[in-house]
Amino acid sequence: MEHNHFFSTKGNRVLGAITLVMAILALASWTILNLSEAEEVQVPATITVEGEGEVLAVPDVAAFSFSVETEGETAEVAQGENSETTNELLTYLRENGIEEKDISTTNYNLYPRYRFEERICPTNGFCPPGERVQDGFTVSQMVNVKVRQTEEAGNLIAGVGERGATNISGLTFTIDDEGALKAEARAAAIADARAKANILADNLDVSIVGLAGYYEETGPMYGYGGDNFYAAEARSFEDASPAPEFAPGENETVVKVSVTYEVR
Repeated sequence: MEHNHFFSTKGNRVLGAITLVMAILALASWTILNLSEAEEVQVPATITVEGEGEVLAVPDVAAFSFSVETEGETAEVAQGENSETTNELLTYLRENGIEEKDISTTNYNLYPRYRFEERICPTNGFCPPGERVQDGFTVSQMVNVKVRQTEEAGNLIAGVGERGATNISGLTFTIDDEGALKAEARAAAIADARAKANILADNLDVSIVGLAGYYEETGPMYGYGGDNFYAAEARSFEDASPAPEFAPGENETVVKVSVTYEVR
């Protein structure tokens, strides 16, 4: 029968016992330390409230778009006529106080047109369509315009219509510096949330000690004048009635916040 020679002597047995005791003490200390740290890590108590702020302001910018569409036997002819009409319209806008930065071309298309040649059918039965042949080109481009003197929007809409714009649409009234309005609405929303939090804290008999979380939602609302005010295909501007007046009304900028406070 084999024996473990390490524990065969009294000194070695004592050393082994001491080592075992030390290992047990180290394990116990590690367990107590981790339990103590776990007790110290506590999730703070919090309350969450919603706040809302809104600011009303009269719009200081009107915006609309128009398109110019022309046809020609060749792409060059269609483009030339389109450029001529568009340049006339842009000159008119500049002469009436619209700056270059407030005029932008947002879309430009050149595409061929096709037609089907007629086919004579010898009988009264089914007659397939004739051969498709190219029949010239169409060019269209869309221009967006900002009007900073909003009271002139109606006159400008009528003016571009009289000068060959094929469609005018999308009149909207906006605020040029929306950032300032959002900042003002945000401050009001945070103040609203803080007031609600104070009331809630008093009801719960706790004290607010800090900020634990913040979420924001913004929602500007624009006034508008509707779409498709004029279509050259539908009416003539030579006999058009006086330019319409558009009331911009007031725009409402709304900011909603959700604020979480740590309480004690």
